[in-house]
Amino acid sequence: MIEKLQVELGDRTYPIFIGSDILHQSQNFVPYIKSKQVLIVSNVTVAPLYLDNIKSVLTDFQCHEVILPDGEAYKTLEILNLVFDSLLQNRLNRQVTVVALGGGVIGDMAGFAAACYQRGVPFIQVPTTLLSQVDSSVGGKTGVNHALGKNMIGAFYQPQCVVIDTNTLNTLDDRQLSAGIAEVIKYGLINDLEFFVWLENNMQSLLNRNPESLRYAIKASCQNKANVVAEDEKEAGVRALLNLGHTFGHAIETNEGYGTWLHGEAVSIGLLMAAILSYKQGWITEDDKNRVQQCLASANLPYKIPEKMNADDFIKLMSVDKKVKDGVIRLVLMKSIGESFVTSEYDHSLLIETLNGV
Repeated sequence: MIEKLQVELGDRTYPIFIGSDILHQSQNFVPYIKSKQVLIVSNVTVAPLYLDNIKSVLTDFQCHEVILPDGEAYKTLEILNLVFDSLLQNRLNRQVTVVALGGGVIGDMAGFAAACYQRGVPFIQVPTTLLSQVDSSVGGKTGVNHALGKNMIGAFYQPQCVVIDTNTLNTLDDRQLSAGIAEVIKYGLINDLEFFVWLENNMQSLLNRNPESLRYAIKASCQNKANVVAEDEKEAGVRALLNLGHTFGHAIETNEGYGTWLHGEAVSIGLLMAAILSYKQGWITEDDKNRVQQCLASANLPYKIPEKMNADDFIKLMSVDKKVKDGVIRLVLMKSIGESFVTSEYDHSLLIETLNGV
């Protein structure tokens, strides 16, 4: 059975397909390929597992491939050039369709390459990690990292479709699975209390990779994100809520070195920091704060600030966050579980306390 959701963006509306063993089904791909030319972008970990699956449904197309190194440390302009090299060396034209086969790094990089090549060519997202399935593959954010800030070079560029095969999670290691659950928890905290309660009651089922639990969590997360993106595609307003925990988390990733912490692990700490600051402000109860921490802990996620980081480290890196406005750091904080908001109206001394782990 295939679940189908829509990201409603007018003439750029596109479907999200969710199901098991659907990489073999040509109907999820062929209608969204614009010419006979296809470039599949993957990495050294995912390609041996799933590249042949994709190629098996594209036998009527001229398929080329570029295989990148695996990891956040390689999400750079230098590595991105390997994609452009392949596009040009194979004389692929502006009707080529780029297929992103991999996790969030591959999706972001392949999408950015598609946005830039000949000023824009079609692309398809085929996310193979839980984090990319529930978050980065949906919504059109693409880009690469810079030494001074995560995802600071990129573009909003929507795919033709997103194909989520839950079977790919069978080859995902436990650490990566937990990292993806951090983004799932985020959706419950932002605007879906019912989903958060479901997560509290079903976390072990997710960790055990129960197919129905995974499908439900993926569908709920994608639907939550699709609703927000349809309302605010380019983060002029409500879409900023999707960054709950990310301002703190991105600072951790940048400070510690890309790849040292998985993105979801850093976001986990960021989610708790947002809850702690919200509690210090008197906006959420101590019980709510504790529920956030317990939910993260139950997913085997970290929730303690790296020992070497202090408030000065955080402030320096958070000051280049994309939500900064007129020199003021805006944060996504919580009024309750299931109700978040963007604000610059917080007590700076309480922020410093939170950043110092006090």
